[in-house]
Amino acid sequence: MDIIVIIAFVLILASLFSGLYFVMKDKGKTNRAVKALTFRIGFSILLFVFILFSYKMGWIHPTGIPITPR
Repeated sequence: MDIIVIIAFVLILASLFSGLYFVMKDKGKTNRAVKALTFRIGFSILLFVFILFSYKMGWIHPTGIPITPR
């Protein structure tokens, strides 16, 4: 499960940086930046839905934040 989430984050970051590259290189002449950022949004939504689905199926469990007394 951890590997799937890490791969999804890498895809999201790669799409984000490719969008930045296309914005800087193309200067608005093509729509490659729009496509790259659209893929980023799609990957983000897919990751969110996958995490919700994994929780509902019982594949992942919330651990909470351990609070230590002071």
